[in-house]
Amino acid sequence: MLKTSENTKIAVTVVLPAALCTLLWGSAFPFIKIGYEAFHVEGPFSQILFAGYRFALAGLLVLLFQSVRQKCFCIPPRGSRLSVFRLGLVLTAGQYLLFYLGLAHTTGVRGSIIQGTGTFLTVILAHFFLRGDDRITISRILGCLIGFAGVVLVNLDGAGGSFTFAGEGFMFLATAMFSVGSLLSKGVTRTVEPFCATGWQLFLGGIVLIVIGICGGGQLTPSGAACWGIFLYLAALSSIAFSIWAILLQKHPAGQVAVYNFLTPVFGVLLSALLLQESLSGWKTAVALILVCAGIILVNLAAPANRRKNKI
Repeated sequence: MLKTSENTKIAVTVVLPAALCTLLWGSAFPFIKIGYEAFHVEGPFSQILFAGYRFALAGLLVLLFQSVRQKCFCIPPRGSRLSVFRLGLVLTAGQYLLFYLGLAHTTGVRGSIIQGTGTFLTVILAHFFLRGDDRITISRILGCLIGFAGVVLVNLDGAGGSFTFAGEGFMFLATAMFSVGSLLSKGVTRTVEPFCATGWQLFLGGIVLIVIGICGGGQLTPSGAACWGIFLYLAALSSIAFSIWAILLQKHPAGQVAVYNFLTPVFGVLLSALLLQESLSGWKTAVALILVCAGIILVNLAAPANRRKNKI
């Protein structure tokens, strides 16, 4: 009875919000492509500029929400402002600068597979830099391997080609930035309210991307009112997903949360097929989803046992 209650609590407090984050991030893939056409985005620096405006607006939305919620302007505590700025440089500016530059020199398929390695990096880094429930276990590693197999399977077609540092290398560095940023977020939210930390890191990181995009010659040419609806959705999904993710990292082990990232490319493939009429291999996607879910279950099965052990 106790085990059932604990598993139900995990489902409500971890599984559902984490799955919502990955669903939102997965929906970004087709909507970014639609947004590129609507704003006539061409070249990596225009993509960086587009991302900068998107994340700056996302940050403002979170800050507005939190300011209304606490009935005063949302500002991080004095001693933590540098940490929040550092988080924005790593998790938003650094990650997406490398992501867009790398994506310009590789395929989306290979990029998705490389992004899947971020979960391994988070689990490994958490083992060495965080305490408590973030220790590496056999069940956690096995769950990551099975989940990663699902990411590889769903992106198997068209994954050929040679490795280049400007392409796959930058994509891997972007993935590393997300992993490091996740650990930094866990540390920052010990002293800064998660919504406040998320809002400022998105806004500051977005401003850095805007400056880089403009300096690189990036341009945006909006076409019609509909494009602003797409842009607002992309900003809103970032504000919601990053805020929930920050809360999850604050309250739960980083390795337990990170495994849900395997769902992002699966949702991306499914939603791209639905919204962009891209080709979809039904059996591969189904098996990939099963593998990812199996990996998540394995990681989460170990979590209650670890917590009980730590309490003894």
